[in-house]
Amino acid sequence: MTATARPAAGKIPATVITGFLGAGKTTLVRHVLQNANGRRIAIIVNEFGSLGIDGELLRSCGIADCSEEDIVELANGCICCTVADEFLPTMQALLDRPQPPEHVLIETSGLALPKPLIKAFDWPTIRSRMTVDGVITVVDGPAVAAGRFADDPEKVARQRAEDPSLDHDNPLAEVFEDQLMAADLVLLNKADLLHEGELDMLRRAIAESLPRAVKVVATREGRIDPAVLLGIGAAAEDDLDARPSHHDGEDGHEHDDFDTFVVEIGEIDQPERLVARLKTAAETHDILRIKGFVAVAGKPLRLAVQGVGNRFHHTFDRPWAPGEARTGRLVVIAETGFDRAAIEAAIRG
Repeated sequence: MTATARPAAGKIPATVITGFLGAGKTTLVRHVLQNANGRRIAIIVNEFGSLGIDGELLRSCGIADCSEEDIVELANGCICCTVADEFLPTMQALLDRPQPPEHVLIETSGLALPKPLIKAFDWPTIRSRMTVDGVITVVDGPAVAAGRFADDPEKVARQRAEDPSLDHDNPLAEVFEDQLMAADLVLLNKADLLHEGELDMLRRAIAESLPRAVKVVATREGRIDPAVLLGIGAAAEDDLDARPSHHDGEDGHEHDDFDTFVVEIGEIDQPERLVARLKTAAETHDILRIKGFVAVAGKPLRLAVQGVGNRFHHTFDRPWAPGEARTGRLVVIAETGFDRAAIEAAIRG
């Protein structure tokens, strides 16, 4: 980490890590912490829902240099919409510490638009002491290869021809594109799940869609030398015009296209049976993301479950604390209009 550059005028650098739901942002943050080499890094984790899963995963990481006080969680809303109420006071509190952090990593929610967050660094009390060192956009390679964020142009044309009043809107594509257009570096993650031809095609397609020359780097589980991520020196708050957004010129924006809720479940007998039910629910109801923690009968460790689309993995992350209720809680995120009762029934089995 000593190879990273310190911004001019002694400002504390902040790196914004953005990317769609399940792209691997938390895994990347964890990788950076594991390779911090004693550097004092503070983490701000933003969640779309009221239940913070990613912050909890980082707190249970067991990394020696990762203390709980250095992880700040901003839940219950995308950080791009809560800048004044939560983000700015949080940054001010970090700056006012007797020993301020040497670097700040900001993990946005998967539905956040990066540009409003970058603009917040122009706030007078922040601008004089901090700078956006870089915006790292993490991309879920297999999801993009499957066309999850792209429209079929011919299909859209047919829909418009059949219904001229149709106001076509793809909220997935819009968020995804905004995150790409803000990037100083794009990580094409989960590259191990793609064959070489797909990887080359995606690398070219993403690079061609960007408004300026930005490196696109293939990664597996977010493994990349932190020296590549930290010390970019972009000063993104001074470079906003080079980062176009679908919401430029608007006073605000909404996240009404997406919604989230929490499903509580009792102890389960077998993780594999739960994962099978989650896959079925995700496929049947077109769920974007499921993540959380579950208790397994007879097991002293907590089971962490993560899923994006119909791809799931699970691992035991830490022991249940003495007196801690062994109640499973899973966060579900989907496009609005879903059948919550049916999803809950499918997950509980």
